Amino acid sequence: MTAPNPDFMREAIRLSIEKMQAGFGGPFGAVVVKDGQIIARGFNQVTTTHDPTCHAEVDAIRKACQALGTFQLEGCDLYTSCEPCPMCLGAIYWARPARVFYGNTKQDAAAVGFDDHFIYDEIDKPLSERSIPMQQLLPEEAIAGFQAWEDHESKTVY
Repeated sequence: MTAPNPDFMREAIRLSIEKMQAGFGGPFGAVVVKDGQIIARGFNQVTTTHDPTCHAEVDAIRKACQALGTFQLEGCDLYTSCEPCPMCLGAIYWARPARVFYGNTKQDAAAVGFDDHFIYDEIDKPLSERSIPMQQLLPEEAIAGFQAWEDHESKTVY
């Protein structure tokens, strides 16, 4: 594997500052790199899009997958200005890049008001103790979707 490239991290950091100062959202930027080339740039747009999922990493992953015509980032590296939050971490694992490089830590983010610790705490709690109530409903009907998936002959397994 090639060594991490500081220039790609500098681009993620540049995006985090430039797009935050332009009013798009919080100070987060990300780039996806394949074969030594940036194929996608992402930045936080939560407040301007009114979309709580529009974090830099998710934005970059979406754009990279579109550019590559695939739903996985095999052979790609993700450079992000901050250690990924729980949502972005989930998206990263689903996208399956080869490596992730980050600038700031989650502790650095918490120090300026972006504290995700409560989410990590919530994940460890039993469903009955979470702050947002979660209750199973109609499992006997919902299973039909999974049964249809099992029987679907042209499914794409991922």
